[in-house]
Amino acid sequence: MIEKTFNLSKGNEKAVEKVIFDENIHYLHMVFNENEGLPEHYSNSNVYMTVIRGVLSIALDEQEAHEYSYNTLLKIPEGTKMNVKNLHKQTLEIIVVKAPAPKA
Repeated sequence: MIEKTFNLSKGNEKAVEKVIFDENIHYLHMVFNENEGLPEHYSNSNVYMTVIRGVLSIALDEQEAHEYSYNTLLKIPEGTKMNVKNLHKQTLEIIVVKAPAPKA
């Protein structure tokens, strides 16, 4: 078999899965329930964030938070302050790709 397969978790439990972490990309699968999210942080690479389910609330740098629904792809530059949250009752599920893979 040439290809390698990966399975993402299913369900509504909070999850931050490191699916692929190699020298090329970091591919993460995240699930957040209402009022859950990530600690505020700065992106350490270009970040490509796809909303798979629910509504993403995200504040970037000093901007007010914006909301994005499913089937939305965000491109966030390296070095951007990020505040990622789910402020809604529906479960939020996102795919995060960091490319190129962060050096550290």
